[in-house]
Amino acid sequence: MRIVFAGTPEFAVPSLRAACTKAEVVAVYTQPDRPAGRGRGLQASPVKLEALSRGIPVLQPETLKGPASRDALRALKPDLMVVVAYGLLLPQAILDIPEDGCWNVHASLLPRWRGAAPIQRAIEAGDAQTGVCLMKMEKGLDTGPVLLSQSLAIGEDETGGRLHDRLAELGAQVLADGLGLLRAGIRPMPRPQPAEGVTYARKLDKAEAKLDWSQPAEVLARKVRAFNPWPVAEAVLAGERVRIHGAIAVDANAGAVPGTLLAGGREGLDVACGEGALRIRVLQRDGGKVITAADWLNARRDLALP
Repeated sequence: MRIVFAGTPEFAVPSLRAACTKAEVVAVYTQPDRPAGRGRGLQASPVKLEALSRGIPVLQPETLKGPASRDALRALKPDLMVVVAYGLLLPQAILDIPEDGCWNVHASLLPRWRGAAPIQRAIEAGDAQTGVCLMKMEKGLDTGPVLLSQSLAIGEDETGGRLHDRLAELGAQVLADGLGLLRAGIRPMPRPQPAEGVTYARKLDKAEAKLDWSQPAEVLARKVRAFNPWPVAEAVLAGERVRIHGAIAVDANAGAVPGTLLAGGREGLDVACGEGALRIRVLQRDGGKVITAADWLNARRDLALP
């Protein structure tokens, strides 16, 4: 079974490894190298690095539109194309080339959270569970029929980073299951997505990481978890802009103006919200390292807490 794999970020690496155990990965498509780091030097994607370490040819087109892209893929004679967080849309002409079509590993229980940021949006919305779907791709955005799926519970304190890692491994497992069936001559039965329950996970924007203290503490606590490790929630605390890496909602407020620092100690910093209070446990000052709330409080001896 000849597979062409298309993926870019760290999330796709476990799936690439799984594909290599079940079939011959004849080529890997990934996004072009991008500037990164302080020096803004070109940096290869995690998928490219994994492919090169395995001796797999890597293709990095800017687009998959046009006859040249079709000819390049057709020359690889793929039985199947597997797509995991690739970052480029696949035109219908590309989808039609592999004999067994194109499969996509998507980090949600479709049709909930179609789109770019399903992991973070699930946490932000307060979902109790999420999962992974192995989907047969079609032209629409994550609209194809589901071949296999697995669910998992979202932990009460789970961050976007932790859930990302768990779903990446679960996605690899689901892909391996699907490829195993295909190798055995069993084609997974496509199940059309229901029309009800469709939601879209829009791409993360750094601007939305700014917390609004007038919102309920429960909402803000979910944002803090969802936006960790990127873009990281930020807010103005006692006149200082800080980034918030860890926080929980607590039942405290007593009618204080949202944004008021209510209390501080080893347990954290309680900040009044529209409803309840946000207890900040881990934060970061501008240009500083990540510290505990107690360490921040020790550095702000100008504060007079009630």
